[in-house]
Amino acid sequence: MRSSLLADAPAIREPRHAPVAHVTRGGLIEGIHYGSVVVLDGDGGVRSGIGDIEVACYPRSALKPLQAVAMVRAGLPLDGALLSLAMGSHSGEEHHLAGTRTILETAGVTEDDLRNVPDLPYAPAVRDTWVREGRRPSRLAQNCSGKHAAMLYLCKLAGWPLSTYLDPAHPLQRAIAEVVEELTGQHIANVTVDGCGAPLFAVSLHGLARAAARIAGAAPGTAERRVADALRGHPEMASGTGRDAAELMRAVPGLLVKDGFEGVQVAALPDRRAVAVKIADGADRARVPVAAAALARAGVDPRLLAGFAGEPITGGGRPVGSIRPVAAPNPTASAPA
Repeated sequence: MRSSLLADAPAIREPRHAPVAHVTRGGLIEGIHYGSVVVLDGDGGVRSGIGDIEVACYPRSALKPLQAVAMVRAGLPLDGALLSLAMGSHSGEEHHLAGTRTILETAGVTEDDLRNVPDLPYAPAVRDTWVREGRRPSRLAQNCSGKHAAMLYLCKLAGWPLSTYLDPAHPLQRAIAEVVEELTGQHIANVTVDGCGAPLFAVSLHGLARAAARIAGAAPGTAERRVADALRGHPEMASGTGRDAAELMRAVPGLLVKDGFEGVQVAALPDRRAVAVKIADGADRARVPVAAAALARAGVDPRLLAGFAGEPITGGGRPVGSIRPVAAPNPTASAPA
């Protein structure tokens, strides 16, 4: 897409978030999670919106499918499970580590070439086992290692420098930025560093949903379709056993889902209906039920979403409340001008 066809970068300011979930206990609202939610129709129109869907925000790991599209377009030859791992925020299970090693070995590089931060596995149970066994933090165990291995693989194939692959001025990162702008339909508002060390691009929640819709509904033979098929076909490689994003993709046929730190989630269907969620306080306990409610507003059968209503609020060991998503306002309330 030519830059002249892109919308202006979203504004950088304090987000005007609104209540998206009530935490109830004994019939009273005990707490409120603020955030923003956008639901898109298959034609790209805003079906409903809550909060501030046009302000600049960081998608965090929800950006990974866009990064994967850019890498596939540039010549990354991965498919299936390994391509899903390349956009993963994985749990650090042995199949995640083995897949990352396979990418590195195929590229002819080693774990020492990775520039992500050393860490313990993300999943609590896997991390606890790792610690009991006396294993130390490693770049391989860090949840973004699949993405970094894929970045190195592409750089090796393209003849790009390996040691500086995380520099925003590197050819790889310039190619990713271009695709992020194309798929979101807007200029990037800001560039910073994600937790793993990779460049992170600020876009709007609306733009993120638009990008997910384009990936989920892409035609066969495109880079977008390869990415969508890999993620939908191998959801556990991009997350982990029992993780909510993988379970949601298993529950709703054709759904593409990617979550990110600080309460971000994006989901889209093959007919390009899409939702994107940002929880202002970053709470996962609100992210999942709010995203499920948004998918119901997008037309997904609520029976398929019944398992994603969130954990009950307990008192004395029994349920006494819930996390209740706030109903969407007038569909035009948060639509772009």
